[in-house]
Amino acid sequence: MADRLLGARIKVLRKQGKLTQEALAEVLGFNDRQTISAIETGERRVTAEELLRVAEVLNVPLDRFTDQFELSAESAFSWRCANDTEPERLEDYQQRTGRWIEAFRSLSPEVGRPLKLVQRKLGLSRHASYENAMLAGEQFAREFRLGDTPALQLAKVMERKLGMLVLAVDTQPHDNISGAACHLPDLDTALIARHEPAGRRHFNLAHELFHLLTWDTMPPDHREAMDKPRTRRVEQLANNFAAAVLMPASVLRRHGDWNQLSQLKLIRQINAAADELHVTADALRWRLVSLDMLRKSTAQEIPEQALRRNGRRSESAAPPALFSEPFMDVIGRAIHRGRISVRRTARLLELTIDDLADLFSAHGLSCPFDL
Repeated sequence: MADRLLGARIKVLRKQGKLTQEALAEVLGFNDRQTISAIETGERRVTAEELLRVAEVLNVPLDRFTDQFELSAESAFSWRCANDTEPERLEDYQQRTGRWIEAFRSLSPEVGRPLKLVQRKLGLSRHASYENAMLAGEQFAREFRLGDTPALQLAKVMERKLGMLVLAVDTQPHDNISGAACHLPDLDTALIARHEPAGRRHFNLAHELFHLLTWDTMPPDHREAMDKPRTRRVEQLANNFAAAVLMPASVLRRHGDWNQLSQLKLIRQINAAADELHVTADALRWRLVSLDMLRKSTAQEIPEQALRRNGRRSESAAPPALFSEPFMDVIGRAIHRGRISVRRTARLLELTIDDLADLFSAHGLSCPFDL
């Protein structure tokens, strides 16, 4: 492993352990912190004995330093989860998902799918108005030709036009995690809980897209903390952007005057339009209010139960297959070219070998190995 990469991993794990360079140097028996600094920048090679001692001091397994797919220290995550999510559980899940992202990141160039070097940014700051965020969402949908049902095209545009990675993941037993954004210098990733209702998944994806496009000007918190004013504003900007991307005003105007409908007809129309757009009826209700197409007082009078699951008794759509077609294509090419073994791939993705074979089929890909 390159000394520079190993040093970077030592640095990030040292910081996570809340140790200064001076403190780590003292524990390892070095004369000053300059030795640690040289190790972390890759200027000095760390010996096997020193690495074992570092792992012991930081209380982490050795493979956190040596695993090929341990995510780069340059990564930054922002999680959408409940405020009471335990930090240890979130850290555990982040480490697991990070290995999937790093596998894609490191294997892509090796199998002829180089990462996109130039990443697109959105020209908004945290001082932008909610109206500006909505205008940016509408413009994004037009520029990338998302059509009348943007929800069905968004992931493809993020992958093919923006060079992002979109992963549908299982979050059990972390049911209070709905998604995340991961920012790297050469790869942005959106993680979406695949067992969420379809409308919520699409909204979460558009929400994470906003964070990825504005990371430099308003980097989100490691996890959403709705009791913090700064976080609340950034998240509201993301919500307004997402609503505008998924629910174009031009499409909603075709339904005529929403205010002239009786409550029963209004509920039916909101639920039907939400189904057509593949969003939640509740999100559509407040999008109409923001566009002045529906009076706020009228929206508030609609019973919550009437819009739940877009008026259905249960969620009817099956969840998408794990991960994504581009992700599995890279994994399949890597297996075919001998860059990673089948067994290691199955362990990495936390699947049996039979389930791994089925997953290639689920994405319309040929299985690169014989059972």
